[in-house]
Amino acid sequence: MSPFILLTMMFTLVLGTLITMTSTHWMLAWMGLEINTLAVIPLMIQQHHPRAVEATTKYFLVQATAAATLLFASTMNAWLTGIWEITQVMHPLPLTLITAALALKLGLAPMHSWLPDVMQGLTLNTGLILATWQKLAPLSLLIQINQSSLTASLGLISVILGGWGGLNQTQLRKILAYSSIAHLGWMLLIMQFSPLLSQLNLLIYIIMTFSLFSVFILSKSTNMNSLSTYWIKSPALTALAPLILLSLGGLPPLTGFLPKWLILQELTKQGLGMVATLAALSALLSLYFYLRLSYNMTFTLAPNTSTNILSWRSNNKASKMSTAVSTVMALMMLPLLPLTTAVTL
Repeated sequence: MSPFILLTMMFTLVLGTLITMTSTHWMLAWMGLEINTLAVIPLMIQQHHPRAVEATTKYFLVQATAAATLLFASTMNAWLTGIWEITQVMHPLPLTLITAALALKLGLAPMHSWLPDVMQGLTLNTGLILATWQKLAPLSLLIQINQSSLTASLGLISVILGGWGGLNQTQLRKILAYSSIAHLGWMLLIMQFSPLLSQLNLLIYIIMTFSLFSVFILSKSTNMNSLSTYWIKSPALTALAPLILLSLGGLPPLTGFLPKWLILQELTKQGLGMVATLAALSALLSLYFYLRLSYNMTFTLAPNTSTNILSWRSNNKASKMSTAVSTVMALMMLPLLPLTTAVTL
């Protein structure tokens, strides 16, 4: 792909997301989502590989179905109430359909089966866009509409299935897809009670995911077996990557502990002790496959006659500044907890 076409697609991708996030009319929001989808499809298929074509086709069909459902539900809401405003969805039937359509766009459980397969067929760079930037527009719509118990139910199911589905995976992109599902579940759990806390969770998730994707991109790793040979090429990154994984798992004193702690605290204040307990126990499932990755990177040494194909050990000329900055933020933002809570709560 030429640099001009790539720049055009990236600009259109950002433009579609901004249109959706700043609009108050359902038609404009739907148009922004469609522009966003049409812009990311060329980025997904640029590899010209059968797996990339399959992943792009699946993504297009899923997004088209969700967009059609969203347009139908918003039209139904306008027919029943005479209002096209995003914040004025009062009737329960359009509200349920809109929530289901946005959940399908995000890949929330139980409509999550497409996300790991699509992520597996993409490059790590495009997978990073799908796991982070593509979540902004649908989540902004979910925050604007009147929340219902359906959102919290989808969040709890996503936390459980996101942790459960990643247990037996060996492909890094599928593991990151299930990690995305679980973290989105945490955001939806608290969205009904504290939208600002949900946005804080999204910000920290993007920072940690960007950092982990950057490490995998630098190491050119796509499966767990290839992680055991990376310590030869970059011992520093091999030492930092497990800390990023543990931060994603929510262990103190790392940054990922902050949103989980605040969410569990808020759920307990709202009288949802059982939901908080289930969410905390489900986080242990996610922590297990993060620990598996950490074990493969640090405690597993490849034999001298490794059956894995080692990548060429030339110096990587890619810029490491973004990886360094995001890694520091993913590991050391917890001391900012008092300032963060003062701003968001």
